Amino acid sequence: MITLAQAPPIEPSAEYSGFIGWVLNLMETLGELGVGLAILLETFLPPIPSEAVLPGAGFLAYEGRMSFSLAWAAATAGALIGAWIWYAVGAALGRDRTRRLVGRIPLLDYEDFDKSEAFFQRWGGVAVLLGRCVPLVRSFVSIPAGINRMPVLHFSAYTLIGSGVWNAIWIGAGFVFGPAIKPVLERWSGVLSNAVLAIIAILVVWFVVKRVLRLRERQRAESVQ
Repeated sequence: MITLAQAPPIEPSAEYSGFIGWVLNLMETLGELGVGLAILLETFLPPIPSEAVLPGAGFLAYEGRMSFSLAWAAATAGALIGAWIWYAVGAALGRDRTRRLVGRIPLLDYEDFDKSEAFFQRWGGVAVLLGRCVPLVRSFVSIPAGINRMPVLHFSAYTLIGSGVWNAIWIGAGFVFGPAIKPVLERWSGVLSNAVLAIIAILVVWFVVKRVLRLRERQRAESVQ
């Protein structure tokens, strides 16, 4: 059995393809800034889980390619910036318009908004803290916080604590296990590569169907006139 000490080092960007390879290459190229950008992107694309991104940052820190503490700080900053943006959307648009906006985003629906809103209404500030550890909810729990005008300092503190703990756990896992994290990254690489292709296909179909329906409605309106 190969122990952690015996496991040979690998070259991340050369070893992996698909989404994981792209993320590792981004983080290798931009360093800790790439970690923050990847987590910021994850805030707006919920199908991309931070659980697949952060261990890669920890692995790069294990190999000495970046600083563990700076990678953690960048990931937490990316999560906070994304949360601020969603908070601002909720505060600026209000509940009804924000709900309609979320319902029009491909791969999302009104139920996603309603779940995040119910979670916030039940738990308040604790929802922001704990929601950072729940896939999908962590992206949208900031919206009801903005709608309800939760004090920004309180919101930021809850987000920093929740995101900080979450990021430390997953970056730490990649750092502690080092090369032994390879099978996990390989599994995520295949799954996420297929998921990204599926998402692109769905977006294309959604765009085409929407354009066709809009054209038919326009033709129907012109025929009535």
